[in-house]
Amino acid sequence: MKTNLLILASILTFISCKQDVKQPEDSSIKKDSLALIERAKVIHERVITLDTHDDIDVSNFTDSINYTQDLSSQITLPKMKAGGLDAVWFIVYTGQDTLTDEGYEKAYANAMAKFEAIHKLTEELAPDQIELALTSNDVRRINDSGKKIAMIGIENGYPIGLDITNVEKFYNLGARYMSLAHNGHSQLSDSNTGENDSIWLHNGLSVLGKEVIVEMNRLGMMIDVSHPSKEAMKQMIELSQVPIIASHSSARALSDVSRNLDDEQLQWLKENGGVVQVVALDDYLNINKMNKRNAEIIAIQQEVADSLGVTWYTTKKEVMALVPEEQESFFGYYKKVLDLANTRANKIEGFPPNVNVADLVDHIDYIVDKIGIEHVGISSDFDGGGGIEDWNNASETFNVTLEMVKRGYTEEEIQMIWSGNLLRVLDEVQAYSDALK
Repeated sequence: MKTNLLILASILTFISCKQDVKQPEDSSIKKDSLALIERAKVIHERVITLDTHDDIDVSNFTDSINYTQDLSSQITLPKMKAGGLDAVWFIVYTGQDTLTDEGYEKAYANAMAKFEAIHKLTEELAPDQIELALTSNDVRRINDSGKKIAMIGIENGYPIGLDITNVEKFYNLGARYMSLAHNGHSQLSDSNTGENDSIWLHNGLSVLGKEVIVEMNRLGMMIDVSHPSKEAMKQMIELSQVPIIASHSSARALSDVSRNLDDEQLQWLKENGGVVQVVALDDYLNINKMNKRNAEIIAIQQEVADSLGVTWYTTKKEVMALVPEEQESFFGYYKKVLDLANTRANKIEGFPPNVNVADLVDHIDYIVDKIGIEHVGISSDFDGGGGIEDWNNASETFNVTLEMVKRGYTEEEIQMIWSGNLLRVLDEVQAYSDALK
């Protein structure tokens, strides 16, 4: 429940608690008027807000340092409460390393540590504040109880190694979606990063990767196509008997980066019945705006990094060349450097603007127009590189709803975008699995 966003009784006297709060299109209701803002607050309070991608650092899941405190991380329980963010998918992420037994063992250990951290938060550290959900019914039940909702997704199937039984093991630990690759080709699937050099390992999915898709269908685990290559996505859709998701991607027509979905991919996703979760990551929302800003801000970022005593990398290629442990270290301070640099830059008159919530909703608008409102959702990629102006951490989540209300979306449509569409896919995936049993 978003109790901090409850509207004063005097404002609610004219609104029924069960009635759609859509207002008639009236030029007297200004986009920034108090009435519109209060209407957005009511909608934000009533819909279930669900973010499908939030990375974690296991060092924030200990008895002394954890999400019950207002840490510097973008996701914490206090920030979720302040911003009215109801549900987050905590991510079991493993960076791509060598396709060797040693690499698989390290990746598996990393994945298990993150599973354990999430369970520790929900079962030991804060069971009175947040609970793990496995189904859409769980999401609604937990939301009604007033607690926050945790779900689990896997970013990169690399920790499976060559043992397909690990898919079921991860499912039993609570994972309800998984991507088969990250930044670099895995033993299961090619990555979108193959676009950089046109070098592919499997020309889509490996034999084991195809078996994993079938196994995910059997278990009731959603297939995530946000990082795999376009050809891998095509093969996943051909193999899958149920809809897929892109847990944190945007529209390539608006920002031409390989992690986004082009119009053909969006059409595949529509025909499949899936959902693309538009991600609040600056380059993926407006690469042209970011290129202009980055050209001016690099020097400021370097100054900030030097003052903090950390190493700064200015290109994605440099970051991708790091070993997984170095990447995790970099992303541990990445947002701090960005935020401090942005604060300095924003004080400079005429400085190129930053990507913001309006850019995020531009992608929602585009996808709605292209393939329909049933196929779009929202993600942040907080604590994994995400965060934009006006939605830089969970405490600012209301701003996303406000922008959608400004664009004329109704409460029913906002509910679909925030959580309804994603939960519908989860239901279909789980229904197929149940039918097999």
